[in-house]
Parts: sequence; structure tokens; C-alpha cells
Amino acid sequence: MRQSQLFTKTRREAPKEEVSTNAKLLIRAGYINKEMAGVYSFLPLGLRVRDKIAGIIREEMNSVGGVELEMTALQNQELYEKTGRWSDDVVDNWFKTKLKSGTELGLGFTHEEMITEMLKNHISSYKDLPVYAYQIQTKFRNEERAKSGLMRGREFLMKDLYSFNDNQESLDDFYDQMKGAYERIFERVGLGDLTYITYASGGTFSKYSHEYQTLSEAGEDTIYVSEEKKLAINKEVLTEETLSELGVKKEDLVEKKAIEVGNIFKLGTKFSSALGLIYTDEQGEKQPVVMGSYGIGLGRLMGTVAEVLSDDKGLIWPKSIAPFTLHIVSLGIKDSEAYKVAEELYKHCGEKGLEVFFDDRDIAAGEKFADADLLGMPYRVVVSDKTLKEGKFELKERKSGEVKMVNLSELLAIVK
Repeated sequence: MRQSQLFTKTRREAPKEEVSTNAKLLIRAGYINKEMAGVYSFLPLGLRVRDKIAGIIREEMNSVGGVELEMTALQNQELYEKTGRWSDDVVDNWFKTKLKSGTELGLGFTHEEMITEMLKNHISSYKDLPVYAYQIQTKFRNEERAKSGLMRGREFLMKDLYSFNDNQESLDDFYDQMKGAYERIFERVGLGDLTYITYASGGTFSKYSHEYQTLSEAGEDTIYVSEEKKLAINKEVLTEETLSELGVKKEDLVEKKAIEVGNIFKLGTKFSSALGLIYTDEQGEKQPVVMGSYGIGLGRLMGTVAEVLSDDKGLIWPKSIAPFTLHIVSLGIKDSEAYKVAEELYKHCGEKGLEVFFDDRDIAAGEKFADADLLGMPYRVVVSDKTLKEGKFELKERKSGEVKMVNLSELLAIVK
């Protein structure tokens, strides 16, 4: 992409009403646009990042046998009344609306009820199990506070997978597979070293659920980290019993602030029993399907990367989710030798399969460098009269700040 083609503009100053680092940087860099509190549009560069996160998640969900579908946002009141989750006293962040006939509907904050009801048409025997179905779909939550940028949204994209097994042992086995898939996702988006599987309340479903928490002072959760065991305990379940079960001592734990970037639950038969999702086992007996639920918010994950991997100059995207790998900056005016060489490099890198962003704008060098740091592509290459005299390119790695003078073959080898 040529930078001159982008309709978005960078900003020198952050919006005054934003308090979170991720929102300030993503808005300044032109990745997102704030429509209202907790509601953001994804602009061209931001959409590329989010789509890459979605691609990683899809690969990992497919690797454990997940099959993708897409359900509707509009929710049936009757289903939620059967499970006891329609009342605002039980679920306090519903968005609800009405048909012209007066029938009340909900805007989906999650989809356990809908997919359980749907699978009654497809599951009747143990031979139909297991099923691992997921979607990447917009959710709506009427959050009372929406002040953390992409990390607490009222409208957001979420991956939610629902597992359907014939018994607890089978669910436990898949649950462990999902732990591995989640660890790989967070590693691939650049958060692996900062993210801990965290024991949390299982609510009415099970003794524990598991959250994935990324260390950050911007986080809203307090967790207690065991570096030795690479796990953490949420403050809400920090009891002697929990410590004993996990084999850790409180004095060995370190209190940290963290951002929840994913969660997984064993649901048991709560929804299948309430909604009648029953199968016939090998002995001919009727049994409720055993379920699990597994969620990741894509915007929240993107916001967390922006929050914890940035610096005072701007964003620092990992290669895996950067909108472009290489940012070519031409310091020559159009028709100059430097501009022509930069354009040739742009075309050549594209032919070699690299994702390239070309700053072909006729503006001052300092402004181009500031924009490159703010936008946060993994590599920046400068083409100028000075570099041409040396017969090389000036290559800078955004993360380390290291600058090298390289020829074309060295450039391609490093960036690839």
C-alpha cells in the first residue's frame, strides 16, 4: 500500500477524553476511530491488524477440531428465560430492543443458549459427538464504564467456541487441548512472556474457570503470580484451599495488575439440561450433553498488544500481526533518483511476497520518521541521496531501534 492512498491521517496530540494508552496511540496512528464511549470503528490499518489476529485464532481453533459458523446477533427471549439469564437482575449488561409487534429481543452478549438450541437439530446420538463449533462475531455489552479503549467495549468482535461432549472425561481432555491452543495464540501475537493462565471463579458451572491474564499496570484485575509454575490466581479465589490444590505458597506469589485477554469455562450440563439437548448413549440411555465455553475478544487482544508493547514514540507491532512488515520511507521528491529507487524497492519487495507500506508523500523527513515510529511497522527502510551514495539502504528495526546499512539481498533476508 502507498501511504498517499490512505485517507486516514496521523495526529500529533491524543484525544483529550481518552485515558488509556491503547486508545490514545491507536487513534493518533489512524488505526481506529471513536464513535462513542466503548464503540470504535476499525480503519484500514486497524482492520488489517484485527484480521491477522483473527487468522491466528482460526488456525489454532481449527487445529483442535473446531468448525466455524456464524450466528445472529438478535437473541430469543424465550431461550434465556429457560436458563434464567434474561432478567437484568441476573445479567446486568444486556442491550435489548423490540420488534414492531412488541416482541422483545436481546443483542447477543454471548451465545450458549442459541447454539445449544440449534444443535438439538443435529445431535441425538453419542455418534454425533463431540462437536466443537466456534464463531468470530460481534457482541454487545451494556458496560457501565467504557473508558479503557479497546479493552472494554460495548460493541466488539469476539471468538467464542462451544464444546459438546458425551461425558466429563471427554470434556476434560478437550479443555486441556484448548489450554494449549490459547497459549499458542498469545505466544503468536507477542504476549506469551507476559500472559499467565489464571485460576478464577467457576461461578455456578464448576469450581474454577481459567482466565488468561496479561501483566500490565493498565489492567483492572489483581492476580497473584507464581513465576516458578507459570500460573496465577485471581484475587477472588485466593484461599488456602486454592493454594493447597495448586501446590504454591502465598509468600512465593507476586501481586500484579493484569488485563484479561481470554477465558475458558467448563459449563457441565447447565444449558443442555435447561434447553433439552439430550443424546442417546451406547446403552440406549438418555443423557444431557456436557458443554464448555471458550472466549477471546479480538479488539481487547489488539488493544492489549498496543498497551504493553508500545513506547513513548508509538506502537510496536509484532511481525505476526503488523499491518505491514516493511515501511519504505523515501526522502526524495517525486522524479528524484531516491524516489525512483524507493519505488523500485517497493515493487520488488511486493513481488517477493513481502507486505510493504510505502511512504511516497511529499512531506518533511522528520514528519515521515515520526509517523513511521507512531505506526509501528516491524522494519523501516530509508532511501535517500545519502544512502544511494553508499549503495545501500538504511534499515531500522522498530522493536530494538537497531539501525543497519544493508544491500538488497541482506534487506530481504532480514525482513523475511
